[in-house]
Amino acid sequence: MASPGWVFDQKTFLIFIILNLSLGSCLIATSLEDSTAQQKLDKVLKLPGQSFNVSFAHYAGYVTVNNNSGRALFYWFFEAADDPDSKPLLLWLNGGPGCSSIAYGLAEEIGPFHIRPDGKTLYLNPYSWNLAASILFIDSPVGVGFSYSNTSSDLLDNGDKRTAKDALKFLLKWLQRFPQYKDRDFYIAGESYAGHYVPQLSQAIVRYNRATKAKAINLKGYMVGNALTDDYHHHLGLFQYLWSAGLISDETYKLSDVLCDFESLVQSSDSCNQVIGIANEEMGHIDPYSIYTPPCSAIASQAKWLLKRRLMVGQLGEKYDPCTAKHSEVYFNLPEVQKSLHVLPEAAPSRWETCCDTVNINWKDSPRTVLDIYDELMHEGLRIWIFSGDTDGAIPITSTRYTIDALKLPTVSPWRAWYDDDGQVGGWTQGYEGLNFVSVRGAGHEVPLHRPKQALTLVKAFLAGTSMPAAAAATAAVGSQQLISDS
Repeated sequence: MASPGWVFDQKTFLIFIILNLSLGSCLIATSLEDSTAQQKLDKVLKLPGQSFNVSFAHYAGYVTVNNNSGRALFYWFFEAADDPDSKPLLLWLNGGPGCSSIAYGLAEEIGPFHIRPDGKTLYLNPYSWNLAASILFIDSPVGVGFSYSNTSSDLLDNGDKRTAKDALKFLLKWLQRFPQYKDRDFYIAGESYAGHYVPQLSQAIVRYNRATKAKAINLKGYMVGNALTDDYHHHLGLFQYLWSAGLISDETYKLSDVLCDFESLVQSSDSCNQVIGIANEEMGHIDPYSIYTPPCSAIASQAKWLLKRRLMVGQLGEKYDPCTAKHSEVYFNLPEVQKSLHVLPEAAPSRWETCCDTVNINWKDSPRTVLDIYDELMHEGLRIWIFSGDTDGAIPITSTRYTIDALKLPTVSPWRAWYDDDGQVGGWTQGYEGLNFVSVRGAGHEVPLHRPKQALTLVKAFLAGTSMPAAAAATAAVGSQQLISDS
């Protein structure tokens, strides 16, 4: 169960929303005409640097989640590339805490548009997840990306609890703006510190639906990747992974057992931070989020705090580029880009950044585990998947496996390899009662960035509720491709 304070706060919040939503369409719920008009205002016609046409519509704008303080979250929504009326709706969240889902999830991972190294032009991502679903990205919490508040102190008061509350309020109001998605199958996915956001928001939705005795949000499941879930098992797996990969010394590994057990990752003790600092020095100038790919020399000075903060990375769209975050900073600071995305000039940050240090440093609450939420939600019939890239040194696969093991779930389908459509091993998978685990071979912290094709296979299986492809299926696919190429 969640802590008593969270349960009380959430109940109060749910009552508040229910009362407000019951005041009538003249106050809260927009009419169909109003929602259609707002959709037209939010529609993105064409982006600077876009030299190609697309078949799908996309929208960007703000949803106010707190009228008193003027707190508003920025979103960017892409309809599915084909047959959007039949495809599910997927929300993607990045973590940090304090990092932009637009910067990472959209611009270098699963979004249809990626940014070239010049920071001014775009290209189509052939493995965009809008091939499988309509995708919604939000910059969460307030202060991240283009999300803003008219009350500056709001940026100093973010934490897990308010992030979940604001995200729930966002979704309820966004579905009023896009009522055609009201009854659509809805899924949530994310990575890194979104290992907190995703299950916490899922819990908030389940409890809201229960309190209203209706499915205001038709949540069907959630999926997290290289996710921070439980601090104790994270530290246990982290230093073991770094040591087994030959990145840190025996002495540092032993020291971590003494000084970092039962530590909060967000609010670690000084002694544990010292061990993390020693580990950083021993690892040298590598990218801890993708230990076998080159780092971006432009961000080498940031290596000191990489294991501690900003749990993310680099790219592999056309050609692997570890500096994609820098390209995003150029592109999203262009005035013409902000104008095309309907960013309010008076609310825009003086300089758009991929991550907000103010949000990160002033984070108020971060429970050391969300395993209690898994215990609660696995009994709700939700589809729950956890995936992990196996070359991530920040939240490694060892941490994920220790965390899953702590749930003590019976095995439903044993450990086996899964295959991509070229017949190559894409990773490994195991099914548990109430949860499915998938590893992605050769992927770092941002799985869709390093293994985009395999990541698309992953999300398609997740949304369909099917198992990952087995060897026989992969062989058949390769055989059919061979026949076609020979004809």
